[in-house]
Amino acid sequence: MTGFVLLRLAEIAAIALFILGLHFLSSPATARFGNRLAGAGMLIAIIAALAPSHGYGWWAILVGVVIGTAVGLYSALKVKMTAMPQMVALFNGAGGGAAAAVSTVQYLLWERAHNTGVQLDVLTDVSLVISAIIGAVSAAGSVIAFLKLQELMTGRPVTYRGQQFVNGIVALAIAGLAAWVMITLGIQPTWAYGVMVALALVLGVMFVLPIGGADMPVVISLLNSFTGLAVAITGFELRYNLLIIAGTLVGASGTMLTVLMGKAMNRPLRNVLFGAFGASGGMEVAAAKGGQQNIRSVTVDDVAVMLAFAQQVIVVPGYGMAVAQAQHSVRELADQLEKRGVTVKYAIHPVAGRMPGHMNVLLAEANVPYNQLYDMDDVNPEFARTDVALVIGANDVTNPAARNVTSSPIYGMPILDVDKAANVVVLKRSMRSGFAGIENPLYEDPKTAMLFGDAKSSVDSLVSAVKAL
Repeated sequence: MTGFVLLRLAEIAAIALFILGLHFLSSPATARFGNRLAGAGMLIAIIAALAPSHGYGWWAILVGVVIGTAVGLYSALKVKMTAMPQMVALFNGAGGGAAAAVSTVQYLLWERAHNTGVQLDVLTDVSLVISAIIGAVSAAGSVIAFLKLQELMTGRPVTYRGQQFVNGIVALAIAGLAAWVMITLGIQPTWAYGVMVALALVLGVMFVLPIGGADMPVVISLLNSFTGLAVAITGFELRYNLLIIAGTLVGASGTMLTVLMGKAMNRPLRNVLFGAFGASGGMEVAAAKGGQQNIRSVTVDDVAVMLAFAQQVIVVPGYGMAVAQAQHSVRELADQLEKRGVTVKYAIHPVAGRMPGHMNVLLAEANVPYNQLYDMDDVNPEFARTDVALVIGANDVTNPAARNVTSSPIYGMPILDVDKAANVVVLKRSMRSGFAGIENPLYEDPKTAMLFGDAKSSVDSLVSAVKAL
């Protein structure tokens, strides 16, 4: 069997593993297996890329593989689960930046070849430009998403007068330069390509700045689709089918996830991108108002009694659980309640946390049974039959203002109906608002009790109190 045939078979195997990996990632029960399949496919793809028949410098690829593997292993082992959204944003940006960098190098090589009389085909010409633009937008936008998620800059929308007009001018300038570069490759000054890429980076920053923290899961999905698209287009430049297919899979899955996340929030994508979700509006931010005043604070013992003698408890995890790393303690509390005959369920909102599937990942890490995890549509009817809804930092996805306050920035967004439970207990460190930066009237509901403190410490105390009953 020739080396060419082996190379084609390896590429087919990698593609098959990518597709199977995505399939198994669709369920929490099989996600780990799917991730391993996709990882095996990537290993095969890397080995195939080292094949001499590709004509690439294998030693340069090998150096990149070693460096990338070291960074990936360190990140996987050292980065906390609470920082996973930030890491995803950075890795996504790295993918977009890599596509832009490859396109830039290819552009310089083709420009030099053009000067020696080699003619560039239209497909490669267009691919060089489009991949660089989309990759640069994705890279810069992902960096801003990281800064917002890491709270190195405000998570609220950054807006100014005439912002969309300025963004439009920058986009038109990029389009004009792109057309000029494609038409006059090898003739126009090289700086035109550089200015085009620089403006694309600026557009990526300006693209994400006006998007509020509550929309970050949608933005991460969208930027992921951008990166996949840029990588797929880069595959046309390199004449590498495996890269085209892998990028297409990432782009398509990211696009589908973006659409699904938008539907889950009942927000068209145009509102996410241009609506400045979380900007000051009819509903004041909690910080400006000094926080809610009509609240009822309770002790650990009070909550322990409510939980222990309930028939059904629904746990609503949010970013507060993630940042406190309380998922294992929550699982232990659920085990204690189940020993007493209490039915425990987990309500998962599609945009809870800072990235798609954030809560599923955390609870899976704590070995919470998959059959106890319920999507929003399945669990909402259960709240009316629930004795206690235990909310752990899920501010925005439990906010009833989404139903009845038309001036609220989240009006119309589907929420978890925790206020329909007989009792609601909210675990919070303070009365600070959620990532969307708006008040939650749920906290002033007479049947809502607030248990203040670090979520992990509070849950650990609840475990001890329930055991003592």
